[in-house]
Amino acid sequence: MSDTGFSYSTSEGTKPGTAILKLAGPLTLANIFGLQDELRKVKPECLIMDLTGVPFMDSAGLGVVMNYYVSSQKDGRKLFLTGVNDRVSALLEMTKVDGVLKVCGSLEAAEALA
Repeated sequence: MSDTGFSYSTSEGTKPGTAILKLAGPLTLANIFGLQDELRKVKPECLIMDLTGVPFMDSAGLGVVMNYYVSSQKDGRKLFLTGVNDRVSALLEMTKVDGVLKVCGSLEAAEALA
């Protein structure tokens, strides 16, 4: 499977202080570095990471998500995941972070909690 074609974009959420980070493509070691740099800059009160376009992620991709989660918790910010498919959900369960990360069934549900 190719790791080419990964991209992301940021937009404002419906509530002030909320940002939506939409990811597209596989989130793997081959393409996490640009995303890591972006996440170091993005510090909204609440970040909703939309994974609808992510067919799979590896442990490095999960590490990026977890690093952002830890950083946001330290600063009193929120992180919600949405658009999590079965393959990504299985990774979250297998690594036991499904009880730590907040996964919402839809973007609207995540924004309601923001």
